[in-house]
Amino acid sequence: MADLWRDLLDCLDLRGVAPSAFEGNNQQLSYHRVFGGQLLAQFVRAADLSCPGKTVKSLHVVFARAGRTEEPIRYEVTSQHEGGTFATLSIVARQTSGAVATASVSLHTVEDGRDHQSVPQVPALLGPEHRVEIDLLPWETRSAADLDSPALAPPQFDLWMRTPPVSPELGTALTAYGTDLTLIGTALRPLEGLSQRDSGTAFTSAVTSHTIWFHTPFSTEEWLLLRQHSPILAGGRCFGRGDVLTETGALVASYAQEALLRFRP
Repeated sequence: MADLWRDLLDCLDLRGVAPSAFEGNNQQLSYHRVFGGQLLAQFVRAADLSCPGKTVKSLHVVFARAGRTEEPIRYEVTSQHEGGTFATLSIVARQTSGAVATASVSLHTVEDGRDHQSVPQVPALLGPEHRVEIDLLPWETRSAADLDSPALAPPQFDLWMRTPPVSPELGTALTAYGTDLTLIGTALRPLEGLSQRDSGTAFTSAVTSHTIWFHTPFSTEEWLLLRQHSPILAGGRCFGRGDVLTETGALVASYAQEALLRFRP
């Protein structure tokens, strides 16, 4: 896991290669394509580097084609607007084969203001006996449910996560990375006899779009709860959404995802 963590941090260290363009390495995984979470995280970093003094408040990504792991990805940034407190960017993630993904990004300077939220109460943090290992997540995670189980269950999934100590400016990128991995597995839970482990045999899946909103500042070194639900699976696609909450119950981010989910005869 330590090697995966260092590899991910290396991928988030984008290089400026031209005005309004950055390049990033790909994770070294036994995986058939560039992981979408890596792209989400690198989009966040490209936006952060393009607008110092502002932070990403929303990111909407459409995945165009599978990225090739052997070729670095170039992030081409176009500024649509930058004012005193808000900025809007369009970013294209590109390889020689063409666009891998596109992103619309909104950024905002942190402001003070009235504070109110309405979300269900956060349960107590699960103990270490609920520690789970989730592929591609190089940090501590805990859950009372098992997305690899083929048993029938509601399309809901709660996951606690906490990263190792890390530079604060990487928190939003790492959170975006973490939200990409378990929504398809959540959508599969009501289908008895199937789980996310059946990808490539019983079904084909691929994320087509992912959106994340950041509400208030937070630290990934503290425990975060990813509370997610998939309300529909239909027409060869699934949809899921989730909230990111602190251990004290503060809602710090929300996200949604659509994915291809095509079952084999």
